[in-house]
Amino acid sequence: MVTPAAGRQVAVDPKDGGRWTSLWLAGREWLWAGPGLLSGPRTGDELFTDAGGLDECFPTVRGTPDHGGLWNQPWDNSVTYGDATLTRAFTAGTDTVVVDYRLQAPPGYRFIWAAHALLDCAVGAFVWAPVGTECRLYPEAASLLPDPWPVEAPWVADAWPTRLDLTTYGPSDGTAVGGVLVDCPTVSVRDRGAELTLTLSCPGQPVSTAVWRNLAGFPDGTPYRSLGVEPMLGRVFDLATAGPDDAAVVPASGELTWRLTLSAASI
Repeated sequence: MVTPAAGRQVAVDPKDGGRWTSLWLAGREWLWAGPGLLSGPRTGDELFTDAGGLDECFPTVRGTPDHGGLWNQPWDNSVTYGDATLTRAFTAGTDTVVVDYRLQAPPGYRFIWAAHALLDCAVGAFVWAPVGTECRLYPEAASLLPDPWPVEAPWVADAWPTRLDLTTYGPSDGTAVGGVLVDCPTVSVRDRGAELTLTLSCPGQPVSTAVWRNLAGFPDGTPYRSLGVEPMLGRVFDLATAGPDDAAVVPASGELTWRLTLSAASI
């Protein structure tokens, strides 16, 4: 069942991890509907598949559990995972949606969170981020880089737009590459005469944006195309590989809040 939130701008599926199924701004739909939507909500007995829309990834993106532990959990404005409870509230404006999050968890609780948004974009869509921003590339990019991948390295650093030029959502070439734009709170996507801007704010915590460019390179056997732009708390995909400063940490109060703002306009 899909229920509306924030007026007409957003629709969510409370039975499937609170996944956003629609984001309607500037007169168009921004969220991609993936193959998983055809079979209904996912269950806890299957591996994660991209159902499209926007998933709330917590307490990790990659790793265990893959795409976090919320995607198959029922959500009623809040959801509990272990010792942590995450609550969100939507506020709608003109071609703008603001989402306020509150996490209650034990002091010192470390986590990665991402608004895993898969966007409905055409070939030629452009991803904007400040030139020179550090971008951590992951092993799926190894065969596309000129240098050998460092032994046992979870990621390598490059500068945006990177040697792979991740700015453009090009034609299908059988590749799928993910990266994390470190300490980058704002990214924009320009597609078919409109621009979507995603901004994350959480003072005192590592705020980044992940990018996933799948040009029919994932998954094996039944690949499809998808473009992910994912505001995140943290600097890595996998909590298990996070250094001391790479994960968000709940303060002594036992509560952490952050705000995600999405706005769109014709260009």
